[in-house]
Amino acid sequence: MVKKGEWVRIHNVVLDASGRADRLPEDTKQVPLEMWTKGMLLEDAEIGDEVRVETAVGRIATGKLIEVHPYYTHSYGKFVPELITIDRQLRKIMYGGEK
Repeated sequence: MVKKGEWVRIHNVVLDASGRADRLPEDTKQVPLEMWTKGMLLEDAEIGDEVRVETAVGRIATGKLIEVHPYYTHSYGKFVPELITIDRQLRKIMYGGEK
């Protein structure tokens, strides 16, 4: 059970593939327009339920509850050793030294 007031992510199909504009690229026209929204759950629910949330800006959105306490999982990639050399060279050019 996910309690009212929890920070959650919901999913909603905004427009079915059949309703997409003709001028879109073919691969885009073949899939629905989807929306993922985060907000505070407005009533107790279970994952998979259709729910309402209040977003950070106060908008009410409806969708299927898919995640509790969502967070970002992207990164800027793995360490690149060359960037250390570039950093030192740049600091020397700009400031005349390492710092």
